[in-house]
Amino acid sequence: MAVNWLGLVSIGVFYMMILGTGIWASRKSKREEKKCTGNRSEVTMVGGRNLNIWVSICTMTATWVGGGYILGNAELVYDPTKGLAWVTGPLAYIINLVIGALFFVKPIRSKNYVTLMDPFQEKYGNAAAAVLFIPALIGDILWIACILGALGGTISVVVDISSSLAVGISAAVAVLYTLMGGLYSVAYTDVVQLGLMFVGLWLCVPFILANPSSANITLAAVTKLHQEPWIGRLKPEEAGRWMDNLLLMAIGGICYQTFYQRALSTATDAQAKITCYAAAVLCPILAIPSLVIGAAAASTNWNETSYGSPSPYEQGKAGMILPIALQHLCPFYISLIGMGALASSVMSSVDSALLSSASQLGRNIFKNIIYKGASEKLILIVVKGSILLCGIMGAGLALTTKSIYLLWFISADIFYSMMTPQVICIFYLSRRVNHYGAFAGFVLAILLRALVGEPGIGLPDILPLPWDKMVDGHRYRLFPFRTAIMLTTMATMLVVSWFASWLSEKGLLRRISDAETDTHMTYMAPVQTDVEEKTERTASLSRST
Repeated sequence: MAVNWLGLVSIGVFYMMILGTGIWASRKSKREEKKCTGNRSEVTMVGGRNLNIWVSICTMTATWVGGGYILGNAELVYDPTKGLAWVTGPLAYIINLVIGALFFVKPIRSKNYVTLMDPFQEKYGNAAAAVLFIPALIGDILWIACILGALGGTISVVVDISSSLAVGISAAVAVLYTLMGGLYSVAYTDVVQLGLMFVGLWLCVPFILANPSSANITLAAVTKLHQEPWIGRLKPEEAGRWMDNLLLMAIGGICYQTFYQRALSTATDAQAKITCYAAAVLCPILAIPSLVIGAAAASTNWNETSYGSPSPYEQGKAGMILPIALQHLCPFYISLIGMGALASSVMSSVDSALLSSASQLGRNIFKNIIYKGASEKLILIVVKGSILLCGIMGAGLALTTKSIYLLWFISADIFYSMMTPQVICIFYLSRRVNHYGAFAGFVLAILLRALVGEPGIGLPDILPLPWDKMVDGHRYRLFPFRTAIMLTTMATMLVVSWFASWLSEKGLLRRISDAETDTHMTYMAPVQTDVEEKTERTASLSRST
């Protein structure tokens, strides 16, 4: 097929619109830097803590309603082995945002933290916090790869260019405007992207449902027409696995730096909580178009469409069913609008994930560990370099998988299994844990998760669990092992911490006297403001003369 030039132009116009918004927001960011009495890096990382509440609601919603969410929901509904019964994302996000507002907004804001790693460095010291940052970084990179893979696949479908080129272009645009304005560019582009997403996808729904190749979706929900009913089926024996999937995203979501970045960007605790509650309402609403399109795709005789036979599922393209449906089941000009909306939904998360990882690398790793005397200017240079590095790593990984849902799920899996016990303990069981327990829990979580395996990425399933079923030579896990690993890790942290404290009191272990018991130690190395930096330079020049 030839390149779809009209599609390419429409995507180009969309990208220029987003880039223009990012440039405008970067100028606003520079104005805020001049007004801000605190650190310049805080303007980049948390918007100077004065982000407009409406913008905050939009950026919180757009961050969660990204490529993995939109394309993943459609993929699950369309997949004849899954169906609507296995779509846990919308419900999980409601639970996650409500829990975040009720239990985690106030603790993270109470000491004016800037990143999620700050309380870990305050409690355990820099070395232990750096180790705990590893799974968080890996999870973010996988999330970036998931989003870029979705975006690249979307563009390659609509304009018929190679997926690698599409991923590269998309990553370059997202990295560019994130570099220019930090959180302001991310937040204000999210407002535009959220509006395009809402209008564009809903505009396409009636045209897809009216396509003559698609059967009545209500009939196809319970009747086998062209494939298994899209409503899906949840067997009683699979209830544990379904609950595990739900809790994976509902509880695991409290470990994402992107959530705390938005909670910290508002002026008050009340505004941060309102942001969470509003996003909890908007996230499931924005999932409806993708669910309907997935159901319509499952009700379609693809041999009667311009796509032809075999079907997308038979060709292993279930992960791209949403852009495929938009292209082949909508009128041409309507599909262009839908593609722009889809691209906007996908890009709305990649910038957030890039800034999330870069903020922690620049502040918690470079500033607090590698070079404690770093100036604000140098910190910002490292943050921007980290944005570029994370973008390159995510783009490379995005080309390695065909399933958007797989990357989305593995990213959430890492946060849930390894980081959830750490985050809960640092905020609510801080007096009962120490760095010995944190490290023991970290090692145990990695060991158990590796033994359970993940066939989707080639990790063998070595450890047998209750209720296992053998399917195609692999164990089909019915036991809620992720939740079991999370709870086991938390229990291990508490037990080992208690035992280490007891040994320390008996003089059998080095006294626990690091950051966790030193009340005079700040949670981070102090960062100079612009005024302080200029004053110090002036004083230095005066002394030299």
